[in-house]
Amino acid sequence: MIGKFIKSAGWPRIIIAAFLLGLFIAAPFVGVNIYTSFNNTLVRFGMNGIMVLAMIPMVQAGCGLNFGLPLGIIAGLLGATLSIELNTQILEWLVKFGTQYKYLSFLSQEFVTAYRQPIGFASAIIIAIPIAAVLGWFYGKLLNRVKGDEMMIATYVGFSSVSFMCIAWLLLPYKHPTMVWGYAGRGLRTTISVEGYWLRILNDALAIDVNEHLRIPTGMLIFFAVTAVIVWIFMRTKTGTALTAVGSNPEFARASGVNVDRMRTISVVMSTILGAVGIIVYEQSFGFIQLYMGPFYMALPAVASILLGGASVNKASILNVIIGTFLFQGILTMTPSVFNSVFQTDMSEVIRLIVSNGMILYALTRKVRA
Repeated sequence: MIGKFIKSAGWPRIIIAAFLLGLFIAAPFVGVNIYTSFNNTLVRFGMNGIMVLAMIPMVQAGCGLNFGLPLGIIAGLLGATLSIELNTQILEWLVKFGTQYKYLSFLSQEFVTAYRQPIGFASAIIIAIPIAAVLGWFYGKLLNRVKGDEMMIATYVGFSSVSFMCIAWLLLPYKHPTMVWGYAGRGLRTTISVEGYWLRILNDALAIDVNEHLRIPTGMLIFFAVTAVIVWIFMRTKTGTALTAVGSNPEFARASGVNVDRMRTISVVMSTILGAVGIIVYEQSFGFIQLYMGPFYMALPAVASILLGGASVNKASILNVIIGTFLFQGILTMTPSVFNSVFQTDMSEVIRLIVSNGMILYALTRKVRA
C-alpha cells in the first residue's frame, strides 16, 4: 500500500509536501503565526487556482502546456478595465431594463446601488468571456497549423501579445479618471485599483472568521470549486470525451469520425476563457489590475503548479490542479516568513524569487510521465 502510494505520488512530490508540512510545524517555534500563514496560503490558492485550472483543456486535447495563458489574461484585463470604464452606464442600463420589463422589475435603483460591486465583478467576467473566446479561436487555429511545436509557439504568442498590449494600453480610448494618466488624460496607468468596484468581493462573501488571524475566504473557494465542477462535467460530456480522445490518440480519434482540429480549437478557447476568468478572480483579491508587463510571466507559475500536482504534458486532472496549486502557493507563502524569522533579516522578496523560480525550474525540467 505504502509502496504503491510512493510510486503514484513520486518521491519529489512527497519531499515537497513534507517540506511544506515541516514549514508549518516549524512556524510557531520561530515566531511565525501559523493561522496567518495558513490564511495567506488559502487566499493565494483561491487567487491562482482557476489560472492553473486553465491548463487542463489544452493538456487533455494534446496541445501541451498553455504557455500562451497571457492571451487569456489579457482578455480578462480588457474585461476588467471595460467594466470600470462602463460602470455607470452598466448600472443605468440595468435600471432601465428593470423599468421596461416586468420580469426584471427587481432591478430598481436601490437594488443596483446596493449590489454595484457584485454587478461590476460579474460584468467584468461577462465582457471578458467573448473577448477570450475570439482570441482563443484565433489562437487555436494557429496551434492547429504548428502541431508538434505547440508549447514553443504558445510561448511566442504569450510574450508577443503582452508586448503588443503594452502599446494598446496607451492608445485605447479609455477616459475613466481613475484609470488614465492624470497629467495627459490618455493611456492607462500601470496599476489600477479595484477598490470601490469589486475589491475582495469573493474573499469576503460568506467568509468564516475562525479567529483574529484566520479568515477562510469561503466565497473565493466556492467560486473555484464551482468552476472546477463545470470543467469536470464538461470533460465528461460527448465533446469532452472526444477532446480527451484527440489528446490520447489523434489518429484513432480521426478514424472514429472526430474532427481533431475542431476539438483542439475548443480546448484552446476553453483554456483562454478560464485564464480570463482566473485573472479577474486574482484581481479582486490582490486589489489591483496590473497592466503592461504584468501578465508576462504569469503562465510559468500556473504551468509549474499543475506539474507539481502530478500532471504531464498530455494528461492532467482537477486533483493535479488542487494539489499542485496548494503546494506551490504554500511553499511560496511559508518559506520567506519562516526563513526571515530564523535568520532575523528581511529577505522575503529575495527568498520568494529563489523559491518560486526554483520550483518552476524543477517542474519544467523534471521527467514528465505520460
